[in-house]
Amino acid sequence: MNGNNRFRQIHRRLSVAFTAAVIVSTIAVLQEKSTAWVGLLTLLPPCLLMLTGLYLFLLPYAARWRGKWE
Repeated sequence: MNGNNRFRQIHRRLSVAFTAAVIVSTIAVLQEKSTAWVGLLTLLPPCLLMLTGLYLFLLPYAARWRGKWE
């Protein structure tokens, strides 16, 4: 598995982790047991999703840029 496929798998798994974090956060709020760490738990996956998503978004542009200079 090359690096690009690894990033795609990480991105997919982070989306599952984000969904689970939102569900846990929603249940905690409904039970009125919400704490600061539950909210922060929900913020971590989107930050990582943004980084991996930007990488995947820029891959085609980087390939074109490298192709012009070779």
